[in-house]
Amino acid sequence: MRETTPLRARLFDLGLWLLLCVPVLLRSDPADGGSWTRVALGVVLLGGCVAVSRRLPLLPLAVTVAASLPATLELFTPSYSLALVAFGYLAGRRQEHSRGALWLFGGVAAVGLLLTRLTSTSLGPWFTLLLAVALAIVAPWLVGRYVRQYDRLVRSGWELADRMEREQAAVADRERLRERSRIAGDMHDSLGHDLALIAVRAGALEVDPALGPEQQRAAGELRRAAAGATERLRDVIGVLREEGTAAPTAPPGETVQELVDRARASGLDVTLTGAPVAEPPGMAGRALHRVVQEGLTNAAKHAPGAAVAVTVEQKGGSVRVRVTNGPGDGGEPLASGGTGLVGLDERVRLAGGTLAHGPAGDGGFVLTAVLPRRGTAARPVVAAPTSARELDRARREVRRDLVRAIWIPLALLAALTVLTAGVALWTQSRSYLERDNYARLLVGQAYAEIAEDLPDRPLAAPPPGLGAAPPGMDECRYYRATVFAAVPVYRLCFAAGRLATKDEVG
Repeated sequence: MRETTPLRARLFDLGLWLLLCVPVLLRSDPADGGSWTRVALGVVLLGGCVAVSRRLPLLPLAVTVAASLPATLELFTPSYSLALVAFGYLAGRRQEHSRGALWLFGGVAAVGLLLTRLTSTSLGPWFTLLLAVALAIVAPWLVGRYVRQYDRLVRSGWELADRMEREQAAVADRERLRERSRIAGDMHDSLGHDLALIAVRAGALEVDPALGPEQQRAAGELRRAAAGATERLRDVIGVLREEGTAAPTAPPGETVQELVDRARASGLDVTLTGAPVAEPPGMAGRALHRVVQEGLTNAAKHAPGAAVAVTVEQKGGSVRVRVTNGPGDGGEPLASGGTGLVGLDERVRLAGGTLAHGPAGDGGFVLTAVLPRRGTAARPVVAAPTSARELDRARREVRRDLVRAIWIPLALLAALTVLTAGVALWTQSRSYLERDNYARLLVGQAYAEIAEDLPDRPLAAPPPGLGAAPPGMDECRYYRATVFAAVPVYRLCFAAGRLATKDEVG
């Protein structure tokens, strides 16, 4: 049930109490409002029921039923009928589970049956009680259950919609961060490569004997500035990178041949063997370009002056690229310079290939990748949104609760109807006199002689419209001639303890 403010809740309870007290104050029911003492007790009783109705929704309903039963077994009193309807609705609206209410309905029916058997020989008042329970209690309770479940479904829908909006905003933020990470990775790869080539060209100018000392010193400063810019770029981009982010999938317009030619024009000693006429499309082509670019960049940055060999081989449905360089002028082995190889490994993996790298036998470094020629990037499996699954689960749960709240009381009413019909049939059969037994009855027989052929009990009263009993009889008893019909009936009249007349009337 939707939460209300304490002030609104108090005002609602006060208005409900005043409304329910009106029938009691009118004193229209002699049994309940015949005296001001009973009126005062009824007002106090209703006030207590309203006070606890939020915490214990079934208690006011049970108390109102208990206050109505002493007045009439049929459970219909002018003073408390409105309270029965109101508390029945509130019980369905506020009660979390329906099991307690079903037990209460069954208990009211059982207590009504017991009181009926103690105070009356007929089950008519009990059947009226069952009808009053169905109309004044169960029906409002079903309406309250429906309103509760509908309100619960609407509230769940709004909550899940709000959660979906927050999730969509979070997904958008993550996507923006991921895109920034991709841009940072491309900046590191492309700008780092260009700066490494600038450093290579500046290094070549620094040792060119055709230049004067000033020009050589300026070239050296340019080489050192390019190297420093490369290091600072790596540090800055390292902060912007998001670990585990996917590589960009857009292929560049530059081919491997053009990449190698540009590096060679910058002064890098690089050779290319076996470049394919048509590079692989999609992510495989982009990954091939990136492997060669990363190998050339690392060689220029960490092994200046070393010769670099790029080999591209096509075998069946795959392309194998290998970038090898020597130890460089310093003679030191090359090691990975940062996160470039980590990102490159992710890019190759997404393209459906494999990447290997490590030191070469001569102290240099070798980078090898195997890529499919026609491979396509595998799309991640996108699961159904959590909010959508929760909304579907909430709908199923509410639908199940609605079905349970409706069909269980209906099944109970159907069972009570069948029970009522069965009890009525059983009661009627106890007054049914079979035709053969009726034929064996002889006028003049003592009652003790014919008692075995008679049913357990006669009718409580003769059916309306029958003629007067024969005069001079001590007693006349009426028995059903058929089980289902009210007439005709057998009339047996006795005088001085013997059967005086017998006839079929009606």
